[in-house]
Amino acid sequence: MHAQDGPLSVGNNFDYISLDQNGKVMVEYVWIGGSGEDLRSKSKTYNKPINSVKDLDEWNYDGSSTGQACTNNSEVLIRPVALFDDPFTLRPNKICFCETYYTDGTPTNSNFRHFAEKIFNSEAIKKFDPWFGIEQEYALMKTLGNDCSWPYGWPVGSYPTPQGRYYCSTGNKNCYGRELVTAHYKACLYAGVKIYGTNAEVMPGQWEFQIGTCKGIDIGDHLWMGRYLLDRVGEIYGVDITYDPKPVPGDWNGSGGHCNYSDNVTRGDTNMEGILKQMEHMKKNHDRMVKLYGEGNEQRLTGILLFIYLIFLLKFN
Repeated sequence: MHAQDGPLSVGNNFDYISLDQNGKVMVEYVWIGGSGEDLRSKSKTYNKPINSVKDLDEWNYDGSSTGQACTNNSEVLIRPVALFDDPFTLRPNKICFCETYYTDGTPTNSNFRHFAEKIFNSEAIKKFDPWFGIEQEYALMKTLGNDCSWPYGWPVGSYPTPQGRYYCSTGNKNCYGRELVTAHYKACLYAGVKIYGTNAEVMPGQWEFQIGTCKGIDIGDHLWMGRYLLDRVGEIYGVDITYDPKPVPGDWNGSGGHCNYSDNVTRGDTNMEGILKQMEHMKKNHDRMVKLYGEGNEQRLTGILLFIYLIFLLKFN
């Protein structure tokens, strides 16, 4: 299944992957665009083996076309920070995840990694040896016309049967898009992304992949590369990926990125004393963290509904 028919379909019979590269290496530079959510990339040829990010050059791109710069000073620099094998063009080719900087050396507005690395590398944080895992939910979508999309596998303009039989499901009538999901899983393993697993989610056409266990800032690099590979696999199958917190209004399940965390205090905390102490610190910043978690996330959270229900019980019972 491919995104396009016509002239491009000749590629189905053209085995370009096995063509000799004459000793050259292709490297795909990947970075986060101006929205903080969009991924961009472009390719560069190297005349040498690439074994680490130290073998790669700093590069640049037109930031006025990604919402990160003005046309009168549009150059933005990309600096490789994490290296992966390319599952689409295969070894020795690589994909590198990059940070973005203006020419004066300041990070772009979407380069939160620059600041995160300073935090993770501080002695105050390193002494805790933090481990992370992220469960990334997403929905498969088919684009119909001009950016009008509908969940993959759903009857166009209508709805499938109610939720209940789709979570961790099997069978054609229950499970939408398994082949794409398996292709993404294999691509991550080949690339060296620390993917822990995957499963079908509650809404039909909704899935989840888990990244981890990762130490420190590696969690961000591997999550973003997992997202990039998912987009690329989606191109092959003609399916778009959305992380929208509420891709379909109403009672249909929303999507989130669930963060799992431990450190050398909580991992051995059998009496939960350290865990409860950390939760008290988190409680103080709960509202702030929810606001930073992602745009539109309030549509997915159900805590307010539970609160209203508890008030109802207290008042009428």
